[in-house]
Amino acid sequence: MVLKLHGSPISTCTKRVAAVLHEKHVPFELVPVDFAKGEHKSAAHRAKQPFGQVPYIDDDGFVLYESRAIARYVAAKYAAQGTPLVPSTSDLKATALFEQAVSVEGSNFDPFASGLAYEKVFIPMRGGATNEAHVEYLAKTLDMKLDGYEAILSKQKYLAGDEITLADLFHLPYGAFLKRLDYNYLEDPVKRPNVARWWKDITSRPSWQAVQEKVESSL
Repeated sequence: MVLKLHGSPISTCTKRVAAVLHEKHVPFELVPVDFAKGEHKSAAHRAKQPFGQVPYIDDDGFVLYESRAIARYVAAKYAAQGTPLVPSTSDLKATALFEQAVSVEGSNFDPFASGLAYEKVFIPMRGGATNEAHVEYLAKTLDMKLDGYEAILSKQKYLAGDEITLADLFHLPYGAFLKRLDYNYLEDPVKRPNVARWWKDITSRPSWQAVQEKVESSL
């Protein structure tokens, strides 16, 4: 049975999972969830994803939600194929550095990048008003946080070392959203050359290009 990814091609978290599936060369079927019709809030969907969000996967009857948890599951189940995205558990130090990098994304990037998307796109879509003071705080804080990224990436190719991991790929959906919002934080070769080099690297990967092509074809 082909793994089923229930979500939307325009959903950031769905794209995060899809990128990992492509990176691991895992065939999958995207089962569209129509936000406009409120399908993500239906009883049938909530039976699989109790928070009424996307995505979730159905892997031959095994249902799992939360994009980062799904990504870890895929990377572990298909460890022998595609790109290795997590270090061997026998390498304690490499695992610790990987977990550190995952924590960096979750604590120092996602809250601010996703917050900007929420304030500037999702709130207005629902008829609300953007809190410009909060936008300014989020933007300034993210700008400062990326100085830490520059320090890390000045010493190594990726966030956990010199090999790409899930920690890098986790940045892709909301990093791309920043560009859509006209924040050039990840692409400024003068202010942060190593961040710009890293961002160009991970966004150029065939896995992410495949995800972007799927989004474009769905619009």
